[in-house]
Amino acid sequence: MPRIALDDTELHYLDTGTASSGETLLFSHGLLMSHEMFAAQVEALRERYRCIAYDHRGQGQSAPSDLRSIDMGTLTGDATLLIEKLELGPVHFVGLSMGGFVGMRLAARRRKLVKSLTLLDTSAGPEPAANVPKYTAMNLTARYLGARMLVDRLMPIMFGRSFLADPDKAAVRARWRAHLQALPRSVWRAVNGVLERENVTPELGRIRCPTLILVGDEDVATPREQSERIQRGIAGSKLVTIPRAGHSSTVEEPEAVTTEISAFLQGLRAGA
Repeated sequence: MPRIALDDTELHYLDTGTASSGETLLFSHGLLMSHEMFAAQVEALRERYRCIAYDHRGQGQSAPSDLRSIDMGTLTGDATLLIEKLELGPVHFVGLSMGGFVGMRLAARRRKLVKSLTLLDTSAGPEPAANVPKYTAMNLTARYLGARMLVDRLMPIMFGRSFLADPDKAAVRARWRAHLQALPRSVWRAVNGVLERENVTPELGRIRCPTLILVGDEDVATPREQSERIQRGIAGSKLVTIPRAGHSSTVEEPEAVTTEISAFLQGLRAGA
């Protein structure tokens, strides 16, 4: 898979190449995850759309970072340069959690680059104050002792109770558990960016593109009420709840998520 050099980093990305519609989907993953959390959606949509899924700087297979905090402005700048350097034109941006933080900022600040916006399991506000001490302590553990020490605490944050209890999803569960256990200690820099993110709610009114908001009904990290606030802020946006899904809905209920994204995009094409 290719890498692209930006101003001060290199991003790893998957690119399925030209597809029948000539349109591009750009997938942006959540904190602690990677572009692979969109594997099911890419596989289902690649015949109709060029699908590009990338790893944020300091995560996945992208270049590590020496920033103390990989902030949302930096990540939004990375997404901007990725779109411009690959000459993608306006994209259908699909962002989950941290990827949604990026997508909202990009759609509000660089509107010509975003044709539509799909937000999954995300929030426009800052990290709730009640979470900060707990997550800060966990981040210190990850930095100095490694994420392996935290995996039993991370799994119920990253995934819903149905996914965690479903015997038919044991293999998928094991794959992502192993991923979390293997996170590099340097991931603390990305976590700082999430914990210290600014409130982007005042900018939601600047988003003009069609917007779909998806949230798992078992998401404890960014519960439905946070998606409801986003819906109120973006005119004409649509909110859909994904049953039996937590904070990683693309992994937990891939068919349901893909169905919603596909219908949303087809609706845009029909109305063009």
